[in-house]
Amino acid sequence: MWRLITTTMLFILLAGCATHDVDPLGYDAKGVASYYGKKHQGKRTASGERFNQHALTAAHRQLPFGTRVRVTNLKNDKTVVVRINDRGPHTRGRLIDVSSEAAEQLGMLRSGTARVRVQSLSN
Repeated sequence: MWRLITTTMLFILLAGCATHDVDPLGYDAKGVASYYGKKHQGKRTASGERFNQHALTAAHRQLPFGTRVRVTNLKNDKTVVVRINDRGPHTRGRLIDVSSEAAEQLGMLRSGTARVRVQSLSN
């Protein structure tokens, strides 16, 4: 009996840790964006490539690597297209982390965060 319980608990634990990619087709969500830059420059992203704060890239918890998304700052209507190449954000309540270059184009460098809309684009 203990063996069955232990095996079941192991499967539940592993299922909880698995990455659940979402279908990027038609993805459209609103939430809070933040950005990351200098501190992470040159470090490996979850996709294996090196982070470049000057590239138009972003981290998302579930969208597949390589997905291109349009991010719109809902306060000023500025938009930028970024490519998902990392996992995150690792802060509760955030939808996406963009590179500092993308944050600059969105007009959110000073505030650090912005309410945004994220929409997938066909590749």
